[in-house]
Amino acid sequence: MSVTTKKVNIGGTVIGGGESVKIQSMCTARTADTDRTVAQIKSLENAGCEIVRVSILNEADAIAVRAIKDKIKIPLVADVHFSAGLAVAAIENGADKIRINPGNIGGDDKISLVADCLKAHKIPVRVGANTGSVEKHFLEKYGKNERSLVESALSNVAVLEKRGISDIVISVKASDVALTVKAYRLLSEKCGYPMHIGVTEAGTEKAATVKSAVALGALLLDGIGDTMRVSITDDPVKEVVAARAILRAAGLDKNFVNVISCPTCGRCGWNSMGLAKKVADYVEPFNKSLKIAVMGCVVNGPGEAKDCDLGIAGASDYCVIFKNGVIIKKVASAEAEEEFFRQINLLLK
Repeated sequence: MSVTTKKVNIGGTVIGGGESVKIQSMCTARTADTDRTVAQIKSLENAGCEIVRVSILNEADAIAVRAIKDKIKIPLVADVHFSAGLAVAAIENGADKIRINPGNIGGDDKISLVADCLKAHKIPVRVGANTGSVEKHFLEKYGKNERSLVESALSNVAVLEKRGISDIVISVKASDVALTVKAYRLLSEKCGYPMHIGVTEAGTEKAATVKSAVALGALLLDGIGDTMRVSITDDPVKEVVAARAILRAAGLDKNFVNVISCPTCGRCGWNSMGLAKKVADYVEPFNKSLKIAVMGCVVNGPGEAKDCDLGIAGASDYCVIFKNGVIIKKVASAEAEEEFFRQINLLLK
């Protein structure tokens, strides 16, 4: 299954229409504190973030958008609520995209003001719904479920469509994993706009990573999702690291060294667990499509890791090193780690 969506350009970064899924995060620094915000964005850039969002709470934040954009490389999204004036100010100060909820931005004249500014500057907008923003009449009609979420989001989209806006990104986030998946699957059947996927209010690092992996992994394997954020109550860099891991596990990012290792059992007579951790840490910085295996025993190791570019498996007094399932060397256990890293470095050159 693959869902085809419209392409939308966000400051030179294109999402939708079969483009790669772009990783997003959001700054925790106050936007008007430009030095801290820029430093945070640069850390996110280095981690692999491709689109970043900042909060616009007042005029100082809106004005700061210009100074921040001059010092960063990735597109900047302005998150604005309750003020059409701040949305316009953020756009006029160079925001590459804005995130609004038409329902809380003001009356018809305020919505039209923002829509006209979006058209004049030719930038896209993200709208949508989460379980805390669904309008009362949708909840009364459908209950708190995927139908009310989707209908709420589409009603917000319709408000902008009536004013000639078509570069729209849409989201339907919930804090419940199953509801998130159901909502995005339903949304994908009803519209062709690119989708920003994520689990909202997912929690601290461990819980948020697991929830996001389950929900976003399910959607990505269905071909749903054009840009994603893993929401974590922690350093935003952790969001980007988790997002990359999810994309890799879903097979959507192959430009990395994939280290596989068995959990070990009673047959394991050497410290394969320790070596697996060392190898994983060592290859993390390399952007090269390779598969390396660290296996506990020679009984199953070479066969189970037959598709690996390089692998190692051990016994109590020796280890075998193999490529694509074929043993190339047998070395004493004491020398195995050094020789294995030598073989890894030959592949990484």
